[in-house]
Amino acid sequence: MSFVKTQDGTEIYYKDWGPKDAQPIVFHHGWPLSADDWDGQMMYFLEKGYRVIAHDRRGHGRSTQTWTGNEMDTYAADVAVLTDALDLKNAVHIGHSTGGGEVAHYVARAKPGRVGKAVLIGAVPPIMVKSDKNPGGLPIEVFDGFRAALVANRAQFFLDVPTGPFYGYNRPGAKVSQGVIENWWRQGMAGGAKAHYDCIKAFSETDFTDDLKAITVPTLVMHGDDDQIVPYADSAPLSVKLLKNGTLKTYPGLPHGLCTTHPEIVNPDLLDFIKS
Repeated sequence: MSFVKTQDGTEIYYKDWGPKDAQPIVFHHGWPLSADDWDGQMMYFLEKGYRVIAHDRRGHGRSTQTWTGNEMDTYAADVAVLTDALDLKNAVHIGHSTGGGEVAHYVARAKPGRVGKAVLIGAVPPIMVKSDKNPGGLPIEVFDGFRAALVANRAQFFLDVPTGPFYGYNRPGAKVSQGVIENWWRQGMAGGAKAHYDCIKAFSETDFTDDLKAITVPTLVMHGDDDQIVPYADSAPLSVKLLKNGTLKTYPGLPHGLCTTHPEIVNPDLLDFIKS
């Protein structure tokens, strides 16, 4: 397996497939998952001739189960270590959910020439938690509930989330895949409970407003309007307004985990954006 080591000794696992001289696409996963959540996209773009890369965020998947550094500044710094180690140039960074926040935080700070484009899918920016500045956000009690459920019975919580709101499987007429549910659980349980606990604060309370304002590369914001995890109205439309070169793509009726439930829609749209 392939790893890079960060300054604090954390080992970050990554996959790197495809021709080394092809344009790189870097995938950033959501909470509490791993690089495996991008299999459907990585196989698609590999067949199109791209170099595809995905890593397990610290504390997640096969990376070190860290008890410190589980916040956005360190996540972005870890990505910088990876992109430096692989010497990636003109890369497209695609992030889902928490990974979208990681993309925004990294791209806003990336070395010149490292990033060509960015994509935020069902992403947490600008900020999730409700406050005086963000009245449309979710109350802190929602995220306190996540933390309590994780501590009480992480294994059951990690079944309840994909069985219900993550993929919209709680909607009438939804086509439920037991394999998808169990794969979500498998990825989640491979990570560390402490890192997952800390990451809830990172994805819900980090304010990405300044990151979005600082990004100059073309950025596509994709979001299902039936997203029950990151509500549409307080995320994608607000992010696009802050971006200098942003485009909004809204998917009527699609859930948070749309890359898994509807790859036949998402993947061609990603390809069109990358080629444009």
